[in-house]
Amino acid sequence: MRGYRAAVAFDGTHRLPGGALVLVENSTIIGVEPVTAPVPDRCVVVDHPALLPGLIDSHVHLCGDSSPRALEQFAELSAERVQDIIDTAEQQHLRAGVTAVRDLGDLEWAVVDRPRAAIGPTIVAAGPPITSPGGHCWAMGGEVAGIEALRRAVRERAERGADVVKIMASGGVLTPGTDVLACQFSLEEMRAVVEEAHALGLPVTAHAHGLAAVRRSMDAGVDGIEHGSCLTTDGPQLSTEVAVGLATAGTYVCPTLGEVPGVDPPPHIQARLLEVGADLDRHREHAAAMQRAGVTLTAGTDAGIGPSKRHGLVPMAVADLVAFGMPATEALAAATSTAARACGLQARTGRLAIGLDADLLLLDSDPLIDVTALQRPRAVVSRGREIPL
Repeated sequence: MRGYRAAVAFDGTHRLPGGALVLVENSTIIGVEPVTAPVPDRCVVVDHPALLPGLIDSHVHLCGDSSPRALEQFAELSAERVQDIIDTAEQQHLRAGVTAVRDLGDLEWAVVDRPRAAIGPTIVAAGPPITSPGGHCWAMGGEVAGIEALRRAVRERAERGADVVKIMASGGVLTPGTDVLACQFSLEEMRAVVEEAHALGLPVTAHAHGLAAVRRSMDAGVDGIEHGSCLTTDGPQLSTEVAVGLATAGTYVCPTLGEVPGVDPPPHIQARLLEVGADLDRHREHAAAMQRAGVTLTAGTDAGIGPSKRHGLVPMAVADLVAFGMPATEALAAATSTAARACGLQARTGRLAIGLDADLLLLDSDPLIDVTALQRPRAVVSRGREIPL
């Protein structure tokens, strides 16, 4: 048995008065006690200034190596090289205090089929995202057309062991030839995907940049929306109808914030963003408007898709949430307990609670006062295993 004690503790939903002593045996939390509680016999206790659950990135691409051609190069990669990229990505997440990730688009099942290692982050995997022929991220292997084919695609994901269904409701910035503002599937097609997935016990999350695609995803009953940019020809436009609909339904929206400081997107990506009046500042303002409207936001980064989106950026995403006005407790929850619910991991991680995985992040100061403390991990524990930093 081991113990981790800190005068500052956030349990995934709120600050624990006076801190906490978290007791760990093997891979599981077996106690969350006051700091003054007696230490059990033969328990070695380590003291740190602050502790909280390990962070969760609710939107990553583990097959992406964060290079300028991260997604474009997929057709050139060997299976061995893809696994090497995944290995590296997992370690980058762990060293940043990210102990669970949701992979929302792999290359030809590389993440879904990968044995789930006891030493890596907990992984929720979608497999190749469902997309239209030639649609966004078609190179990942998920092109589908027609309602019956879409239903078969959902069944295939369930049979292969995927944890979530990802559908590309709109075009994407990183796929030339797709329309960021346009819908890739009809409402009937989207509803068929949601109906089939829910019948099989799988949630559905939709990539949606254009306002029309966000509306269509809502009408189809998806469980989550990625990006949620609500783009129009005049830039982001969050209508009252959409804001109320998302908030009322409890739809999880991941605005994919978090960037490497000082690293801009490649020029061709910046040009595509400018075509639709989108830029990072306007997207942050849009995310802030969603938060004020009561939309449930999660911390996810789109890690792996380019140089500004390296793996392990959840601390930056949380800082973005705080910067635009989200209370610190809510922002930390977006990367812990709220993200766990969005990813279907609430029975395993995201909180300091008895019976959950021993996923811990130990810090040098209080992240509720200074959110940049998340960027300075002192120790990381993943399912009871201390990670070398």
